[in-house]
Amino acid sequence: MSPAVTERPLVTGPITGGSKAWPFAASTLDVAAYGYTEAEYLLQGTATRYRLAPGAQLTRDGHWRVEPAGEETFRTRMLVYRPDNAARFNGTVVLTWNNVSVGYDLFSAESLELFEGGYALACLTTQKVGIEGLQPMPQGLAAWDPTRYGTLSIPSDDYSYDIYTQGARAVGRNRLRLPVDPLAGLDVQRVVAQGASQSAGRIGTYLNAVQPLSRAFDGFILTIYFGTGSALEVGDAVLNLYNASAVSPRDRLRGCNLLRDDLGVPVLVVNSELEAIACYPVRQPDTDTFRYWESAGTCHMSAQDTRQRQDKFIRDGVRALPLPDGMNRIPMLPLYDAALHHMQRWLTEGTPPPVQPKLGFAGDPADVARDEHGIAKGGIRLPQAAVPLAQNSAVPLADDIFSYLRGSCRPFTAEKLRALYGDKAAFLGKFAESAKCAVAAGVVLPRDVAGLLAEAGETWID
Repeated sequence: MSPAVTERPLVTGPITGGSKAWPFAASTLDVAAYGYTEAEYLLQGTATRYRLAPGAQLTRDGHWRVEPAGEETFRTRMLVYRPDNAARFNGTVVLTWNNVSVGYDLFSAESLELFEGGYALACLTTQKVGIEGLQPMPQGLAAWDPTRYGTLSIPSDDYSYDIYTQGARAVGRNRLRLPVDPLAGLDVQRVVAQGASQSAGRIGTYLNAVQPLSRAFDGFILTIYFGTGSALEVGDAVLNLYNASAVSPRDRLRGCNLLRDDLGVPVLVVNSELEAIACYPVRQPDTDTFRYWESAGTCHMSAQDTRQRQDKFIRDGVRALPLPDGMNRIPMLPLYDAALHHMQRWLTEGTPPPVQPKLGFAGDPADVARDEHGIAKGGIRLPQAAVPLAQNSAVPLADDIFSYLRGSCRPFTAEKLRALYGDKAAFLGKFAESAKCAVAAGVVLPRDVAGLLAEAGETWID
């Protein structure tokens, strides 16, 4: 297929002011201390929507053929983090598809791998809910700060795929033709697509259907991906997790299609135990251009991740999901940073991420095989799963969708800890050795070890 011609977007900014005087969901880090600038821009133009080409179907193999089906104007925002010193820039821009599952933009701009590794990060609002929010309590950008964001408009999520392409054009190699450069002259060599959860599903569709036309991205990172691409055409419909459904969460979130790996660009999927269950029917082998990681004992959300986000939600004054007792306590953040580190090496040195063991499944229908502690067998074993203080898993504490995403943590008793390890010092010694093994396996970066050890020490029960 020949690349599609996408209209070059108009970029204006950086924008400032508004009633809040800061960008929504901005990083909680002092980015200036890392030698970075935070700047927000408006992105506007005419976006194309897509439909299946004549005779095409959304087949299991992910080789989807689409064609343009109409155009509409849009106006959205893009929050950019870039190194101040061009010599520190590693040549890679990560373009995040902002997640809107809870009714407003979600993205992470707190990764130390990003800021210490010299990447640029662009966080793009691609979907209608990010601007308009969800009823009856809209918390989208336009409601949060009408002065700053009141002119933004995305007519339908049908246009999100081309808006994402235009975001890539705005930060990519040829952006210097634009009157305003969001990267301030940096020598961009690569643009990597990144999305988590709902956004990973949309990037899955982008990879299968739109990347063959646009050729806009040099690599793809999908995290906590449930194995099914999002719809191409939804009209006025928007995702709303708050709507009750008679269908169980496990049945709603079950993988249906593969991700194509025939486009000559690297694709890395990083899943917790929960998404590994969903993806089991469409689990695909590692290849020269595809890597698939599954992590034991983890879940879609963790208490640590949720607590970090709550600081941002409190600052921004939006409704935050509660932090209930008993939710999973093995964060995926170390894996995400390791994945980005490996993607950079893959793109610059041709060295793919290390192949990792897959989770064990057993029974009919297949479910996760578990050890004597109730922890999943196989898979990537972060130190908290390899040297456990608790039974962490994707097993939910209730039947609703949010419980399903939180998984569970059942701490071991002090008696069991003594039987397993003897005392705290012996436990920490084993934990440190496990962390060392995780670094050697390429799933934890050296900078994260001290934090893991400190948290393990604080979690020990005497």
